Amino acid sequence: MRPLLLLPMAGLAALVAGCAKPPPEGYAGYAEGDYVRLSSPVAGTLAKLHLQRGDRVEAAAPAFVLEQDSERAAREEAESRLRAAREQLANLRTGKRPDELAAVRAQLAQAQAALGLSTAELARVGKLVAEQFNSPATLDRARADVARDQARVNELQAQLRVAMQGARPAEIGAAEQEAKAAQAQLAQAEWRVAQKTQRVPAAGDVVDVLYREGEYVPPGGPVLTLLPPGNLKARFFVPQAVVGTLAVGQAVTLQCDGCGGPIPARLSFIAREAEFTSPLIYSRANRSALVFLVEARPEPAQARRLHPGQPLEVRLGA
Repeated sequence: MRPLLLLPMAGLAALVAGCAKPPPEGYAGYAEGDYVRLSSPVAGTLAKLHLQRGDRVEAAAPAFVLEQDSERAAREEAESRLRAAREQLANLRTGKRPDELAAVRAQLAQAQAALGLSTAELARVGKLVAEQFNSPATLDRARADVARDQARVNELQAQLRVAMQGARPAEIGAAEQEAKAAQAQLAQAEWRVAQKTQRVPAAGDVVDVLYREGEYVPPGGPVLTLLPPGNLKARFFVPQAVVGTLAVGQAVTLQCDGCGGPIPARLSFIAREAEFTSPLIYSRANRSALVFLVEARPEPAQARRLHPGQPLEVRLGA
């Protein structure tokens, strides 16, 4: 009797096995994007907004402009200070003007003439004193006059050398540092003016606009949110028995509703720590209940095949 009972049980087991669901062809996941929030480090009123929500832009395209009145005035002030510092430095290096040098040379010529006269007078007085026609006191006065005129000549010669050499090295060095400081201040002013005009860092889509023209934008406040195509990625979860077989750079394919054919991709990150449950899993049972806000604009170019939050099916292998 036992062999006869085993036959129905074996048939029942085969029937149950045939009715079981086939293993899933891939892993459920979803698309996610790393957004780029474009802002300016300098505060100001939004003067011009070149982009709108939903626009597709290329890299380096104009994004927005903040008012620049204060920054432009600061730049003009820095330019004036730099010109003044450079002119002061050139003046110290040049020395006296030609007319001033001519005046010193004229004074030197007068002093040399006076020295020649006093020298000749000393010779005459010396002879008269030697012949006892004059007293020795006159000789002392003549010698003093020669010494006085010689000192005047030496003084004017030194003044002429100083006038031709320019300022002292320490003064020139201080003027050079002042010019460098003015140059740095001008660079800062130009940087602040440049930061008031922002351009798109990478090609992508404008996802959101957070400020409108006329509104005040604080420092670092994002004005636009961009999504470059290279920042889209798929996230999915695999069991611990499979994670050991994966490697960064491995080829996978992504499929989604309405995306057309499979989308090739490669693994870029594998978590080092396990999670007991994933934060969000889209399955075949609840996929049809999900809805997404879509804003369409006629675009003759290409259409994005993935949208952040869109459920995906990821299959290992190309």
